[in-house]
Amino acid sequence: MQDVPLSRTPDFYQYDEQPLAAAVVDGGFVDLGWSDGASLRVHALWLFENQMGDVTIEERTRECKHDPVDLPDPSVLVDASVAPNGDLSVQWADGSRADYHSGWLRHISDARHRPRAVIPEPIEWTAADFTEPITFDGPAALTDDAALYEFLDALARYGLARLEGLPTDYDVLPVLGRKVGALRDTNFGITWPVSVDVKPTSTANTPLPLPPHTDLPTRETPPGFQMLHCIHNSCKAGFSTMADGYAVVRHLRDHQRGVHDVLARANWIFFNRSPEHDHRWSGPLIDYGTPGMPLTLRAFHPVRAFPDMDDADVPDAYAALREFSRLASSDEFQMRYPFRPGDLVAFDNRRLLHGRATIDVEGGQRELHGTYIDHDEVYSRLRVLSRRLA
Repeated sequence: MQDVPLSRTPDFYQYDEQPLAAAVVDGGFVDLGWSDGASLRVHALWLFENQMGDVTIEERTRECKHDPVDLPDPSVLVDASVAPNGDLSVQWADGSRADYHSGWLRHISDARHRPRAVIPEPIEWTAADFTEPITFDGPAALTDDAALYEFLDALARYGLARLEGLPTDYDVLPVLGRKVGALRDTNFGITWPVSVDVKPTSTANTPLPLPPHTDLPTRETPPGFQMLHCIHNSCKAGFSTMADGYAVVRHLRDHQRGVHDVLARANWIFFNRSPEHDHRWSGPLIDYGTPGMPLTLRAFHPVRAFPDMDDADVPDAYAALREFSRLASSDEFQMRYPFRPGDLVAFDNRRLLHGRATIDVEGGQRELHGTYIDHDEVYSRLRVLSRRLA
């Protein structure tokens, strides 16, 4: 016997009651309606797969435990009606019944089950909107869910957010990152330094300037977000830069369509030249991917190795690259700001074009501690925090 009542929904959210007004069987579907005009059409086998009470939904995991090979014919659904409490009540051919929470069904009708649900819509920006990243209290984000949510919400909206006042210990970055989700391991490690090295493994670890770019376009799926924590910075030069790639792409789409189109169709082979690693991927600089995927910018000239396009496109592709880089570096789109010890800047690596001015190695020391974390982890934490804080 259960110690607590069985769950009513196949997830871990709490839903307000949203009583149904109608439930009508139409072939293998059930048409649902609410008094305010909202509606939802659901298939018989989808209802069968989502039976609560530890029938086809496993009570502890809230996941379906029914093997698809054992699914019945849709005619297994005999009748559907509105229960006295407003839930959907379904009768099956074997005489059993299943009930479905009206509020859970309504959240599907309202598209709150979609991947982008709860995640804020991106807001494009230029240098006229921000001169520095939107900034939040770092110690609060480490200890308070509401403060962490505020930081991540801004990060999802603008692709960029900063924490200040954090300790300058090396364990701060992984602690904060793992409060969000799993950190992404790469050939650079789970966390990695950004400092001037005698034997650098990346252009980022030299004093050279870094034009606006995104990291690891050599991968099928480049990392979603990047976090950089400033451990030490006594350099007067080497300001960091950020430009919103979404705003640059929109400008090209609206005002220089030919440049946009060649950047979106002409592939380059991106290749990391390393004694120990050989990652390669071919794709366009403006990579729209498949429907539903976020726009990915593949823009890092040190690893853009070979044209992978028709010969006729090569001259236009180079001209378009030049124009894209000019815009991303311009005063219109690019912010420039110093990295202060204790700052942690997080940004969308597939959206934001980040860079750095030349580091004056004679003028001081600059050391950052970095990690990657995928979009999925940030968005999952946002959804969980919104549920917890509701």
